[in-house]
Amino acid sequence: MSRPALLIVDDEFNTRETLVEFLGRKFDVSGAGNGAEAIKLLQTKDFDLILTDLRMPEADGMSVLDAAAGKAKRPKCIMMTAYGSIDGAVAAMKHGAFDFITKPIKLAKLEEVIAAALAAGKTPENENTPGSPVMNKTDNERMIRPGSKSGAMKKVYETALAVAPGKSNVLLLGESGTGKEVIARYIHDHSNRTGLFVAVHCAALTATLLEDELFGHERGAFTNAVAMRRGRFELADHGTIFLDEIGEIDAATQVKLLRVLETRSFERLGGSETITSDFRLIAATNRDLKAMVEKGEFREDLFYRLSVVDLHLPPLRERKDEIPELVNAFIKEFAAENMKDISGITPEALAMLSANEWQGNIRELRNCIEKMVVLATGNVLDTADVPEFQTPPAVKKAPEDPLNLENSEKELIRKALAECGNNRAAAARKLGISRRTLYRKLESMDAEND
Repeated sequence: MSRPALLIVDDEFNTRETLVEFLGRKFDVSGAGNGAEAIKLLQTKDFDLILTDLRMPEADGMSVLDAAAGKAKRPKCIMMTAYGSIDGAVAAMKHGAFDFITKPIKLAKLEEVIAAALAAGKTPENENTPGSPVMNKTDNERMIRPGSKSGAMKKVYETALAVAPGKSNVLLLGESGTGKEVIARYIHDHSNRTGLFVAVHCAALTATLLEDELFGHERGAFTNAVAMRRGRFELADHGTIFLDEIGEIDAATQVKLLRVLETRSFERLGGSETITSDFRLIAATNRDLKAMVEKGEFREDLFYRLSVVDLHLPPLRERKDEIPELVNAFIKEFAAENMKDISGITPEALAMLSANEWQGNIRELRNCIEKMVVLATGNVLDTADVPEFQTPPAVKKAPEDPLNLENSEKELIRKALAECGNNRAAAARKLGISRRTLYRKLESMDAEND
């Protein structure tokens, strides 16, 4: 059986050659350094799939897409784009592209999208039209989802599947790193929504940047606003918008968000046109929103808008039966991404990983496996590859004097700031808290010193 023919188009030499080498293991791959070169290749050869950069000199990705559309055997097209050019990628999908993937490219994710595109090419034509669920979904349906069939997460997946077809807002609760975005994507993938899954991490942005991210802006709305930009609510039309760390947004943004949820309409920054969007909202937080409401830190009316359906994700220490499956999935992902021939992990090393408490949950485990894969010298991960955990369960002790907890926290904050050269963003990451939370604690400390 002949291998599928892929055409990779990118004017960045290193990106193109890396993809040619990586995908050449499974496919018949050709490379083109720009859109014009790709269009010439399309005149002489048939391809099953085209992976093309969106912005290139001479002829861009849209030109390649148009040329592919004229072929008797029309190949699927996947757009590669930088995060700031997602609007263009969405336009390309409306123009007939199968999907898009953002740079820097995760090779494991790229493999999923390619598999979905090639599989879609085998479906009946009426199931593969622009805007259909097949067009707008990646191979996320077949991703490994530990806990979906057994263990502590079984009830979570059952509830997620039950609410997926509706439009009700969903609030995902639980510690950081427990996989809330995975559940949000699961709900979107099992819904009937034909639009995109759009994720926004609220704590990573200042209030001004978050407003621009959510609602977009018109040209000239502020300095350097040289072109109109659609916001995430607009991009999520007929799709799902996922607002992570919703508990970190400020009071003014809470008011604006409440209005959008009530009316499904908004205006871009600097604009007067009212835009409507048929989105489904899924929010997530690691904070106790009810307690925040009681303290006046979060609007009660917004809270009840968000929590129509609540799903609580247990921490990894309460679902350790998932660790073996997670470990093997991460090994496969990072081995492919780093082009390393690693087939698995020894039982002894897996037992060491399973014994850890994983205070950072799945995110911490994922980072650990990435480190192990990158540094490994053998074909199977062993105990020597397991990093020394900073706080093994056996040596954890409760504080001897609870009255000193507050002072200990202040000392930790001062130490983190000193070690990070007074860089607050870096200190927040080191402490495992959001920047907004760190700023709030520093303001409280300053007030006490006045």
